[in-house]
Amino acid sequence: MFDEVVLIANGDLRLAANRVCWPAQEKVEEAVTKATERFGARVRRGHPYDSMKQHGFIDSQKYGMGVFRNIGEDVPIVVVEAVWQYSHHILHGLITHRGPILTIANWSGRWPGLVGMLNLNGSLTKAGVKYSTLWSEEFTDDYFLSGLKTWLSGNPIEHDTTHVRSLRTLELPTEAESLGAALARKLKREKAIMGVFDEGCMGMFNAIVPDDLLNPTGVYKERLSQSALYAAMREVSKQEAQAVRSWLDAKGLMFKTGPNPETDLTDDQILDQCRMYIAALRIADEFGCAAIGIQYQQGLKDLTPASDLAEGLLNNSDRPPVKSVDGRVLYERQPLPHFNEVDECAGLDALITNRVWNALGFPPETTLHDLRYGETFDGEFVWVFEISGAVPPAHNIGGYKGTVSERQPPMYFRLGGGTLKGVSKPGEIVWSRVFIDEGKLKADIGRARAIELPREETERRWRITTPQWPIMHAVLHGISRDQMMARHKANHIQVAYAPDAGGANKALAAKAAFFREAGLEVSVCGSDTGM
Repeated sequence: MFDEVVLIANGDLRLAANRVCWPAQEKVEEAVTKATERFGARVRRGHPYDSMKQHGFIDSQKYGMGVFRNIGEDVPIVVVEAVWQYSHHILHGLITHRGPILTIANWSGRWPGLVGMLNLNGSLTKAGVKYSTLWSEEFTDDYFLSGLKTWLSGNPIEHDTTHVRSLRTLELPTEAESLGAALARKLKREKAIMGVFDEGCMGMFNAIVPDDLLNPTGVYKERLSQSALYAAMREVSKQEAQAVRSWLDAKGLMFKTGPNPETDLTDDQILDQCRMYIAALRIADEFGCAAIGIQYQQGLKDLTPASDLAEGLLNNSDRPPVKSVDGRVLYERQPLPHFNEVDECAGLDALITNRVWNALGFPPETTLHDLRYGETFDGEFVWVFEISGAVPPAHNIGGYKGTVSERQPPMYFRLGGGTLKGVSKPGEIVWSRVFIDEGKLKADIGRARAIELPREETERRWRITTPQWPIMHAVLHGISRDQMMARHKANHIQVAYAPDAGGANKALAAKAAFFREAGLEVSVCGSDTGM
């Protein structure tokens, strides 16, 4: 049994977020410390509370390096997360650390430690770092305490991942396999460009795909600059921006506006978001992009309102028309897949989904979500999938008429901007995640269904997460909460609808075949997959 462990807390880069979230972090650290001391191990905090900043998080890579210089390379480290965190603040120290590492997250909708931990876990996996991981609501349950005792005894924690099956052991339906493989070979032959408006959003190391792994799939990056996007926005006239706004008004999208730009969504913010939408399409066309991702968070956030409205519109087939300077309608009647927060794994996934779904004649709208939270409802575990941007109105109940644009929370989005808030329609979905492990591109894929919960339950879940954001109530097929947490190597999950269960199985098989032909190592997760 370890005599002592060092506890560290990684945080946001944004001071406002760290201050708001610090009380929740304190409570979680107290609970983890109490649980650890039950087994006779002392807990020593690896860095102090900063009275000037009013929080005790590691809030930059620079600070993180200073912290790790004072931590022995062989001591057991516990990373406790009650909030969203920037993995690169501590990744350097964990990569070179020789002692055992345990990542722990709270199970809370209000305080997204589990989202942060999933990103850190995915980043550690990509970096080839061995670690154990745990999560808990109160840190007193048997699952958590048993795992903690195992780790404190010097052993890695093993979770149940029997829901994962290698595609090598399965037989795909012939027609779907042929379609997916043919589409992959076409992509390799003809190639495609992924437009990246600055890499490394919010320290998501796991979201950066090295070129030598990406290029064999046929996809190549065009490294674009957010400053170029901002400059292009300034070239968009008010009349052009207003035309986009008027088109959305006519479709029934409701903008929840107010007079105070500090706290309300304003008409000026909306017009700037419309400018971004137009500028993004024009740049994508100029460079021949098949998909794009805008970082926004630590780039444009101090210059413009949020990118989320633009992102969701780009992912929709039915969207405001935008013309090039020579009069062509750009990407007419089709999505330009956008991957939120420049998650390049999700970008590759979205591009492949678009190709497969179009070939099958299915609606091609796709988006990533955060694997945000979940609870049991009426005997089923129902996940909260939620993301600030990228969700197309076609995914929401009622389409545009069922969608509301609300101001982003000032804590994260100082200059505001509207979302595309709605409830995802019930239906069959295929989910997936591309990730990097053992120096290889891999993909997990499975089936789920989006369900409709009673309005009061939806509102409750919104209140304890982020009420301005679009939400999907998802039930995974044949995968428990703890199995998903144990296996998933990212905070993001990709989803797309199928017309029915048979269509979902066909799409899953074709997409799995595409992944495999593109060179990815594929695992099929859960049940009801048709294999």
